[in-house]
Amino acid sequence: MFDIDPIYVVYLFVALAAGLFVEAIYLLFFTSHSYRKNVNRRLRLMEGQVDRESMLERLRRERGLTKGGDYQLPLVALNRLILQSGLIVGVGKFAIYVGVGAMFAFATVMFMRDNLMEAALVAAFSCTVVPLLLLRIKRGRRQKIFGAQFADALDIIVRSLRAGHPVPIAITMVARESQDPVGTEFGIVADEITYGADLETAMRNLYFRIGQDDLPLFVTAVAIQSSTGGNLGEILENLSGVIRERFKMRRKIRALAAEGRASAMILSSLPIIMFGIVQLVAPEFYASVWHEELTKIILVAAGSWMAIGNFIMYRMVNFRI
Repeated sequence: MFDIDPIYVVYLFVALAAGLFVEAIYLLFFTSHSYRKNVNRRLRLMEGQVDRESMLERLRRERGLTKGGDYQLPLVALNRLILQSGLIVGVGKFAIYVGVGAMFAFATVMFMRDNLMEAALVAAFSCTVVPLLLLRIKRGRRQKIFGAQFADALDIIVRSLRAGHPVPIAITMVARESQDPVGTEFGIVADEITYGADLETAMRNLYFRIGQDDLPLFVTAVAIQSSTGGNLGEILENLSGVIRERFKMRRKIRALAAEGRASAMILSSLPIIMFGIVQLVAPEFYASVWHEELTKIILVAAGSWMAIGNFIMYRMVNFRI
């Protein structure tokens, strides 16, 4: 079973070495070609484009918003999820991708099982539950990246305010110097302020586009300062320290909960791995009971019970601060 011709191993390592060599050449000569072009997506779109208003409209439409910044879909929760996930394909293309995926799943199940009901159920699952799960995962990852960059963005704003710049200019500096998602999001804020939105509205739009837990503190501080006055630089400096401490606390709790996550993954994967090993070693072991209706019921019950246990363990090791 594991008798492999050594010549194929040599071919594999030669191909791997060639790929690494090509990547080294690319990293050496092409990655530093244009720092401005590689900072974030907004600056990349600004290359050779003078009309910033049309660029703002394009960024909004890519994220599921209308030309004026409103939701495109009547389902606000779904549109907000698409917006906060950071997808740049637009609502229309995303719907097309979901439809194509559902049709592919339907055709695959029909080809393998020749059962219309099962194929319809799988297609419905593929076009409803799977996209929502993927969007939630993508939104969570984007919010984590934004949270890791947010304190540095506040430091840039504080230094700019101490240098005598107004708040919109400080936000523009963050958009110019930061990577995505912070760079593009603050760039949209700067563009909205440029084309007529007040500072508080632009800040609240930023929170709606991101949905990160630390953003309300920043939005509230800027809103209070714009209406009542005060030393915004000192406030944001203290806020940056608080956000860094919260970030450290999250990392510390994640490290303490690593044992629980590892146990959950091992307990969840062990039955599946053992089932695969048994099927590989002795395929006839389960052959006599596959056609029984009771076997399907037991498998569905066991899978559901395992899913409930995984959900409970997930909630035990993942919580908000």
